[in-house]
Amino acid sequence: MKNEFFDEIHGNFGFGCMRLPMNDEKVNYDEFKKMADAFIEAGFNYFDTAHGYLNGQSEIAIGDCVSDRYDRSRFLLTNKLTEPYFNSNEDIRPFFEKQLSWCKVDYFDFYLMHAQDRNNYKKFKECKAYETAYKFKEEGLIKHFGLSFHDKAEVLDMILSEHPEIEIVQIQFNYVDYEDTTVESRKVYEVCEKYNKPVIVMEPVKGGSLVNLPKEADKILRDLNGGSNASYAIRFAASFPKMAMVLSGMSDLSQMEDNISFMKDFKPFDEKEREAVKKVCDIFRSLNLVPCTACRYCVEENECPKGIRIPDMFSALNANEAFHNWNTKYYYNTVITGNDHGKASECIKCGKCEKVCPQHLEIRELLEKVAKTFE
Repeated sequence: MKNEFFDEIHGNFGFGCMRLPMNDEKVNYDEFKKMADAFIEAGFNYFDTAHGYLNGQSEIAIGDCVSDRYDRSRFLLTNKLTEPYFNSNEDIRPFFEKQLSWCKVDYFDFYLMHAQDRNNYKKFKECKAYETAYKFKEEGLIKHFGLSFHDKAEVLDMILSEHPEIEIVQIQFNYVDYEDTTVESRKVYEVCEKYNKPVIVMEPVKGGSLVNLPKEADKILRDLNGGSNASYAIRFAASFPKMAMVLSGMSDLSQMEDNISFMKDFKPFDEKEREAVKKVCDIFRSLNLVPCTACRYCVEENECPKGIRIPDMFSALNANEAFHNWNTKYYYNTVITGNDHGKASECIKCGKCEKVCPQHLEIRELLEKVAKTFE
């Protein structure tokens, strides 16, 4: 399972640890261990985390379920420097050392400047975060240095021109976002090509949106008589020449087993499959759905003061638009507004959620639509 860009990576499929199996508010260790075992036994070795994932639980779960159970030579680990967790250059090293401790490792194989956009990049520059991370590489505390990115192509072009030392770029990339004017997946990918940077793909199934398809779109893929909806989404992303790695944020063992089934002996997309996903994209565009990926930054890294479960509300709104099921309102009332969570109409318009949204959604305006639809 040779990787074209990095000899130490096995294959082109990685375990994204942002959506781990949960028991209420805690990571389900038994299920996570089974998933990690299946992943490693299949020959893969690349795990991806960040401190903001699952309110810090992702790093700790990796330490307990992977680092404690496998020799360090059996797995690769990527972590990230995220903007809310430092305010000066002096804050970076102590935070980084805590990340090593939480993950129970002595070094990270890849370390990324996290969720870079035109706004937080200024803070990273002021705090000399790139220079500090590169010192970590010189000290052997990280093996490879890169960034993850959520903005327009022109911003990535600027960053890569200013930092030629960057070895790899993580971008949001899937067939729905490929020509999307907000995400600009294609244009961002082409900037990586321009600077000859290998690419890590995040959100290949767009937070599950490309698994649970509207009926008409689902039929198009079923008529191919091939794999699961997830298989088409992940293989689409993996079929581009600069893709070093495609991450999948799996939440149970069955998802892991499905992903392994088509990535262990990876086959690139063919023309018939490309035509099929183009038709699926046309259906998505006609529905005018909220392009939320349920990353949950809006409720985890920067908690809503009213406790509004924003991603769940957008999921209910999209389900209402795509499927017109009678139970979407029931879901909204019983799951989202229960447990002391605020209603959409209780939004105080503070804008904290919009500042951390990688998709740059107009969340306050969209919550008004949620309230109008369900309340």
